[in-house]
Amino acid sequence: MWLYEKKLQYPVRVSVCNPRLAKFLIEQYGGADGELSAALRYLNQRYTIPDKVIGLLTDIGTEEFAHLEMIATMVYKLTKDATPEEMKQAGLGDHYANHDGALFYHDAAGNNWTASYIQAKGDPIADLYEDIAAEEKARATYQWLINMSDDPFLNESLSFLREREIVHSQRFREAVELIKDSNTGKKIF
Repeated sequence: MWLYEKKLQYPVRVSVCNPRLAKFLIEQYGGADGELSAALRYLNQRYTIPDKVIGLLTDIGTEEFAHLEMIATMVYKLTKDATPEEMKQAGLGDHYANHDGALFYHDAAGNNWTASYIQAKGDPIADLYEDIAAEEKARATYQWLINMSDDPFLNESLSFLREREIVHSQRFREAVELIKDSNTGKKIF
């Protein structure tokens, strides 16, 4: 099912070591509206969605894992040369004490990722509207990250991710209409 190319979906460059910015980016790594949550949500929902949109959930869920890889690369590059004192000053002292430089699934506030972030109702319309909301929240978060960043190289990658969230939202909106259209046929009880 998966073909892995040993390159990122979009190049990730950073100007300088910046653990403070990495702390904010971790939100998209292990936060409720981050890339891990999105990937798992969509790949899980595809089992109870009509056949005509299974491929969409598979495609977007898989792409979200590529986005997760990009965020991990950003965080790594922003922290790889940071000293323990710099990690502490950036608000990542607890992270450093528990994980050193390793990535860990938690949000920017340090809350561990949890499966309760994933929504699946089993109703295609409800699930797709949840997916639209998730994509719009991710888009907003990427914009806020760009607003806080002064790294033009990193902002290029963040802008790419923000634009992909917009595309995903649009695709989910199309899927809602497709399902609604298929449900408007004559029903006899």
